[in-house]
Amino acid sequence: MKILVVHNDYGKYSGEEAVVDSMIAEGRKAGHEIETLRRTSKGSRDRFFGKVHGFMAGIFSLSGRRMMRKALRDFKPDIVHIHNLYPFISPAVLPICRKNGVPVVMTVHNYRLICPTGLFLRDGKPCENCLKNGNEWDCIRYNCEHSRFRSLGYALRNAVARWTRTYKDCVDLFCCLTTFQKEKLVAAGFDEEKITVIPNSVDYIEPQSEPLPECETDYVGYVGRLSEEKGYNLLLEVAQRHPEIIFRFAGTPRDDKQIEVPTNVRLCGQLTSKQLARFYTNARFIVIPSRCYEGFPVALLEAASHNKCCIAPNHGAFPDLMKDKATENICGLLFNPLEINDLEKKVVQLWNDKKLTDHLGQQAEDNYQRRFLKNQVNKNWDNILNQITIKKQIISRL
Repeated sequence: MKILVVHNDYGKYSGEEAVVDSMIAEGRKAGHEIETLRRTSKGSRDRFFGKVHGFMAGIFSLSGRRMMRKALRDFKPDIVHIHNLYPFISPAVLPICRKNGVPVVMTVHNYRLICPTGLFLRDGKPCENCLKNGNEWDCIRYNCEHSRFRSLGYALRNAVARWTRTYKDCVDLFCCLTTFQKEKLVAAGFDEEKITVIPNSVDYIEPQSEPLPECETDYVGYVGRLSEEKGYNLLLEVAQRHPEIIFRFAGTPRDDKQIEVPTNVRLCGQLTSKQLARFYTNARFIVIPSRCYEGFPVALLEAASHNKCCIAPNHGAFPDLMKDKATENICGLLFNPLEINDLEKKVVQLWNDKKLTDHLGQQAEDNYQRRFLKNQVNKNWDNILNQITIKKQIISRL
């Protein structure tokens, strides 16, 4: 099968890019012929012209449309697989696919189809105003991006896509990562019959043999970008309260800013995949203190693949991902979102109860093995792609 993968890379390499690259590699391994249409946002915010270009292109990208026409003409794909279109590709490419009779599948990595910022987050707290109101005005009203220019641009590009029904009419299948995402799309008026759920997956990675500096065994671990929406500062507050507990953070700040930490905390920086595997192995458990719902917290699966449980907020997709409905196994603890006292309680509980921590870690690994192994997820993707191809063939014969 010939698949055209379309993705606008972010300014810094992210978990979403890692998923896109992994899916391309897995598709080629399965025998699919894959070409990519990719652009990048790297450096676009460093210059005034880049900001203006991003503002305009997010609404309607002429260059993105030219690239799509060329890719369809030269590659002649059976399916176009969309990941992220903003800002330099834009939804304006979707009607071209429809006009050429090429089915479009879109992986929904976040909440950007409904929320202009993609996070359902405002001032550090979950916010669903744009979903409830059916429009994007509150993104401008509350300046959700903390920049009037960006808030206006984000809101406007979403509004244009909604007014023109570009996504609803030109995407044949939306592949959500979680049931929670699917429910939000349905609530926003997307056709439930055009939405399926296929989770992310991760491979087990053999840990690096060499010890990690500052990361001796037995600590509370955090993995992710050190930014507000990830809630890392909530965990730092817990660390400040408990100097007897060791904490290690793997990740870097969004804007490379300096972060002051208590003496029982070490910032380990950006780790390679093998180093990160060692980080998980050495940790007693992992904390994901996100203020936002998250699209799909890959750290949850990575920890589980190394027999580690997690503490996570009781919102978004976390409750579903951390409980295997088939076995009723629970693979971690949930805390009340944004409540530092409850997060503190859960951290202290697991730190002082190794038997419980080990038990939840084993259930986390079982959950990972049952639901999120790469070969199982790949089979789901193959089934979906085959169904779409068959449907296309039937329609072409009518």
